Amino acid sequence: MTSPDTQPESLYTKREPIFPRRVKGSFRTLKWWLMAVTLGIYYITPWLRWDRGPSLPDQAVLVDMANRRFFFFMIEIWPHEFYFVAGLLIMAGLGLFLFTSAAGRVWCGYACPQTVWTDLFILVERWIEGDRNARLRLHRSKWTAEKIRKTALKWTSWLLIGLATGGAWVFYFTDAPTLLKDLFIGQAHPISYMTIAVLTATTFLFGGFFREQICIYACPWPRIQAAMMDEDTITVGYRDWRGEPRGKLHKGELDPKQGDCIDCMACVNVCPMGIDIRDGQQLACITCALCIDACNDVMDKIGKPRGLIDYMALTDETREREGKTPINVWKHILRPRTIMYTTLWAGVGVALVVALFLRTEIDVNVTPVRNPTFVTLSDGSIRNTYDMRLLNKQGNDILFHISLTSDEPLRIALEGTNELVVLVPANELKTQRVYVTAAPGSVPAASDRTDLRFWIEDLGSTDRVYHDTIFNGREQ
Repeated sequence: MTSPDTQPESLYTKREPIFPRRVKGSFRTLKWWLMAVTLGIYYITPWLRWDRGPSLPDQAVLVDMANRRFFFFMIEIWPHEFYFVAGLLIMAGLGLFLFTSAAGRVWCGYACPQTVWTDLFILVERWIEGDRNARLRLHRSKWTAEKIRKTALKWTSWLLIGLATGGAWVFYFTDAPTLLKDLFIGQAHPISYMTIAVLTATTFLFGGFFREQICIYACPWPRIQAAMMDEDTITVGYRDWRGEPRGKLHKGELDPKQGDCIDCMACVNVCPMGIDIRDGQQLACITCALCIDACNDVMDKIGKPRGLIDYMALTDETREREGKTPINVWKHILRPRTIMYTTLWAGVGVALVVALFLRTEIDVNVTPVRNPTFVTLSDGSIRNTYDMRLLNKQGNDILFHISLTSDEPLRIALEGTNELVVLVPANELKTQRVYVTAAPGSVPAASDRTDLRFWIEDLGSTDRVYHDTIFNGREQ
């Protein structure tokens, strides 16, 4: 029985910070390049210019919330065309499924924002405090003037990176040069300052302190990936049939019973997640492949073949244990699941491109006024009312001519004018009320509904579109 004075054993341990060791190799080089490219795209894109004429913004990529539009170089997306954004999100999801089923968590290991910014923060940390052993000693040492100086310099650098991150984000939602000036003179909208403050804080905390905890506890993708991977998925693994039994390598000694793994812990020391890949597949592994670079470097030094830790599929394990040659990598990648994802991904992409090129410069929507459905005038004629929304997607004012065709003699009139012409300002949406009238007795007694078609013509270019609707009459 436990004594009342005895404290129960805690089931939880305090988190120990992870200090990855510097490593060189092909995968580390690839990660440096991807980090430079992704960060470059993120920080530079809001400053790219694109000439759209005098009445439109010249920022190449802009989410114009005030005017409810999205600009991407020569493409302009309006609110009613949100299906383009939805399509891109579907493609992003299918792309994640495709890459995960083919090569594991390559998104997590190479391109995820959490991974990219954490890599950047670790790089700054290493520049200021030194490599793994120096950072460990500094972490465990008492607070001295030197530790305070290095910690203050590190945190200041992280805050500046976080500030640049939050600042770059808000530049996507308004003209970047103008906003930058307003931010410095204190005239920017309070939402801009709030957004920058929140993103600065989250970047500082996520990249500097939480790091692997975001991937393990906050991100849902490690759980979802299990459904995307199978025995043919190529992922980072340890060839235990070759490395075990592991043991320390002593100079001048060669034990034929010992495996290739010399238990040097190099793979563990370089891991940003702090795991041991030799324990098998784990939830925390983001397949960044830095353990491959570290292990290959050790194998080169002791004269052993590379690939003790490598990208491989589970089906290759059985074959290699039996002394057989692994299956060709393309047979792992090109299998029914990945082909299906690729087909769906390409199908959505082609559909979006086709829809983009088929959309017209004239956009019209007609809504019949339902309250009341129709009005009987004093002379016995029947009138329907419609709200016509005309969208001018061009950079200049346009005159639209409105007409109709129908099997019955119907007359059309526009509210506020005696003509059938509407002026719509550049890049604006205008609602025009339209009246359609049927003379007494002209609507057939057999039906109270008559098909009609509105025609809208651009008088400047002679382009025209139509919209079909219904004329409601009185039952006879």
